[in-house]
Amino acid sequence: QVQLAESGGELVQAGGSLRLSCAASGRTDSIYAMGWFRQAPGKEREIVAAISKYSTDTYYTDSVKGRFTISRDNAKKLVDLQMNRLKPDDTAVYYCAASTYGLIIGRSEDDYDYWGQGTQVTVSS
Repeated sequence: QVQLAESGGELVQAGGSLRLSCAASGRTDSIYAMGWFRQAPGKEREIVAAISKYSTDTYYTDSVKGRFTISRDNAKKLVDLQMNRLKPDDTAVYYCAASTYGLIIGRSEDDYDYWGQGTQVTVSS
């Protein structure tokens, strides 16, 4: 079993920055890809960014490219999402996800088998 706990979400003005962190515990040695997803009110959950086990591969959805950076520290069991130049459209609950399926990187919810509870990010205009 793997447990994930997100932190760092808060209210921020447009143009500002936030750093989300995801702390993993339990059988962390079984984790391969990790990702950040988000779900805005009335919308489906979508991938934001993903990172491979040893950080050799990353993926970003088009809307956050150049603004968000995903990073991973396996020794500290942390995955962070640095979010810059935030926009009101970035407002959502952000979820950390972990995959033990052996994938190099995952872009779909089905690629992940463990999820955190989510952290709220609100960007005011």
